[in-house]
Amino acid sequence: MAKTDYYQVLGVSKNATESEIKSAYRQKARKHHPDVDKAEGAEKRFKEINEAYQVLSDSQKKSAYDQFGHSAFEPGGGFGGASSSAGGPFGGGGFRTYSWSSGGGQQGGDFGGFADPFDIFEAFFGGQSPFGRQQRLPRYAINIDFMEAVLGVEKQIDIEGSPRGEAGKRHKIKIPAGVDDGSEIKFSNFILVCQVSTHPKFKRRGYDIVSEHDISFSKAALGTVEEIETIDGSVKIKIPAGTQPGTQIRLRGKGVKHVSSNSRGDHYVIIRIKVPSKLSREQKNLLEELENS
Repeated sequence: MAKTDYYQVLGVSKNATESEIKSAYRQKARKHHPDVDKAEGAEKRFKEINEAYQVLSDSQKKSAYDQFGHSAFEPGGGFGGASSSAGGPFGGGGFRTYSWSSGGGQQGGDFGGFADPFDIFEAFFGGQSPFGRQQRLPRYAINIDFMEAVLGVEKQIDIEGSPRGEAGKRHKIKIPAGVDDGSEIKFSNFILVCQVSTHPKFKRRGYDIVSEHDISFSKAALGTVEEIETIDGSVKIKIPAGTQPGTQIRLRGKGVKHVSSNSRGDHYVIIRIKVPSKLSREQKNLLEELENS
C-alpha cells in the first residue's frame, strides 16, 4: 500500500518553515495519541505523524524526500529507511537537539520542541509518563551574550542548591556555537537553559543573521561599495545602482553555525536609504534638475 505524503500527514505545505512543521507535529501528536484518540487506527496515525516529523524536521532527509519521495528511505535509498517501527520520538533516531554530555559528546534528539519524550506526556496529559521515569535532572539558567551564543564559549559555573549534591561545585562547561535563547544543554547531572542577550546590530532569524545598513540617496542611485560588519568581522559588498529601500543583500555562509552540523546560515543586509532633512539651495536645484530631466 502506498504511503501517505508526509506533508499531508502533518497538514503543512512544502514551503512550511521549521517552526511550522514543529508546531503541526505537536498538534497532531497531541490529537492522535492513542491515549487520547480512541478511534480505530489511532496508533497507526500516531506512528505516521512521528515518521513524517522524523523526515521533515531534518533538512537533509527533507531534501531527499522532496526529490525522491518515499523511495529515498527504502533499502539502498541512502538513509536506510525512516521506519516508524522505532515508535516515533520514543524510539529515537532521526531527531536532533542540543544535548551534550559533560564529556563533550553529542547525544539525544528533538522531540517537537520538548526537552525529552516524557515531557510530551506531561504537557499533553498533565501527568507523568506511563512508562515510568527516573528523577528529572535539575535545570539551571545561564546568561550568555549574543556573540557567545553564536560563536560558542567555555565558562566556569557554580551550581547552587542542586538536589543531586551538586551544590557548591564548580563546573567547566562548553556551550556549542549556534545555541539560541531557550536552548537546553544537557550535562551528566543537570541541564542548562540558555538565556541569550540581544545585540545592538544583529538579529537572529533561525540560523540567519539580519542587520540594517544606511546609505545616502545618491549612493543608492549611483551604486557603491560599502563595508559591512558580520559576526566574522568586516566585509565589503557591492550595492548596485538603483537599489531601493528595504532591499536585502544576501551574504551566503555568513550566518550562524548549525549546532548539529558544520553548515551555516546566511547574513541578510537590509538597505535603508537616508533622506537628508536639510538641503542647500544648490542641492535643491540639482535635485529639481534631476526630477525634471
